[in-house]
Amino acid sequence: MATQTSEQSVIEGVKKQLFIGGEWRDAAEGGTLSVEDPSTGESLCEVADAQPEDALTALDAAVEAQADWARYPPRQRGEILRSAFEKITERTEELALLMTLEMGKPMADSKAEIAYGAEFFRWYSEQAVRIGGSYSTSPDGAQRVITMKQPVGPCLMITPWNFPLAMGTRKIGPAIAAGCTMVMKPAKQTPLSMLALAEILEESGLPPGVLNVVVGSSSSDVIAPIISDPRLRKLTFTGSTEVGRTLMEQASQNLLRVSMELGGNAPFLVFDDADVDNAIAGALVAKMRNIGEACTAANRFHVASSVSDQFAEKLAEQMGAMKIARGTEEGTQVGPLIDDDQRGKVVELVEDAVGKGAKTLVGGQKMEGQGYFYQPTVLNDVSKEADLRYEEIFGPVAPIFSFDSEDEAIAAANDTEFGLVSYVYTRDLNRALRVIERLQTGMVGLNQGTVSNAAAPFGGIKQSGFGREGGKEGIEEYLETKYVALNLPAEAPF
Repeated sequence: MATQTSEQSVIEGVKKQLFIGGEWRDAAEGGTLSVEDPSTGESLCEVADAQPEDALTALDAAVEAQADWARYPPRQRGEILRSAFEKITERTEELALLMTLEMGKPMADSKAEIAYGAEFFRWYSEQAVRIGGSYSTSPDGAQRVITMKQPVGPCLMITPWNFPLAMGTRKIGPAIAAGCTMVMKPAKQTPLSMLALAEILEESGLPPGVLNVVVGSSSSDVIAPIISDPRLRKLTFTGSTEVGRTLMEQASQNLLRVSMELGGNAPFLVFDDADVDNAIAGALVAKMRNIGEACTAANRFHVASSVSDQFAEKLAEQMGAMKIARGTEEGTQVGPLIDDDQRGKVVELVEDAVGKGAKTLVGGQKMEGQGYFYQPTVLNDVSKEADLRYEEIFGPVAPIFSFDSEDEAIAAANDTEFGLVSYVYTRDLNRALRVIERLQTGMVGLNQGTVSNAAAPFGGIKQSGFGREGGKEGIEEYLETKYVALNLPAEAPF
């Protein structure tokens, strides 16, 4: 277990001001907000609480830096990202501890996020020098068609609390590679990881004004003046579908370039020919990664009737044996949920399902005492009428539904407004391809419980949003295409 001294030193080592124009400064009115440890409910520290005028100052800095940053050599942009990747990797232990303290996830999960988040900087350090264009002859032969890629311009980035570093690097990496400046608004619950990341980028040579970080207790108040400013060119948001809709409405006033990674309701399909033990291993990853507080978390387990009870019993045994404790304790597998509101939502969903006939195989209760802990829970024989079939749980709860046919499984999987990710377990290749082609999600995990990969395009369809982060596709979100028409005089005939 980390000592109190090391925890305190990690907290004290993070700058707690706003980062604007390459300077660390207090909020305009000098206010602060408290960052809470969800495992105890106690305050870790106070950070600057940005006001609307701070947000506009941050946008001023981004706008001022944009022209020079767009002309910055791609190789040097890539080297900044590579340097930051190396620094993040070197500081894994302290960054992971910082993340665990402010978000609650076990240290093992925090270290995994540090590695995943850093990888976006390494990937986009390599993509910065691969931004290309095209040259071609028009069909009539009289013109040349030239296309070039240029940075979109100043971007507003809004990230959630559940992956406080990786959700930032996934946006910042391609923006830096493309030549865009940024105003970053991290979640008020977990600002420390982003502030630490800003300091690392500063140390890595990122010019002043390229990245600006504003933390605010009222997200709507802070971002409103930025979104309404005609100098902003792009909005990228990761969070709930409800908030995403509101932001899209606001962004429409200036026709901002928008990318949205929103809510999920991931189905996890287990067919009768699947390797059940392999499916259990994948289910634990898909459900319990990040304590279930992930948009990619398996939200519904649809299992073939012939193996449903076997799957449920094995999953309950595995989840019931997981160690629940403060994330800094050695061997912890399940930490607290982010706050009491989130835990309260989980309680309501489980009580609703049980009230409609679900059988609790393990868990099903919040834990008394300090912090926002909830027992890993497996529910069997869940009714189709249960709210958690249609709502995102965002907690360590696995509801199991059974099906009798492939068509029934696909229909159940697609019976949601969301379409981020789905998981499929089968040993039949033909079935796998049939099912994958019919699933209405932007991503699919085939016989594995995770899909996150910096080199792959992450994103959904339907009410889960649009746009892609990661992969070659991710940098396109920060680039505009410019077309040049060039006339060439006709040559004399031979």
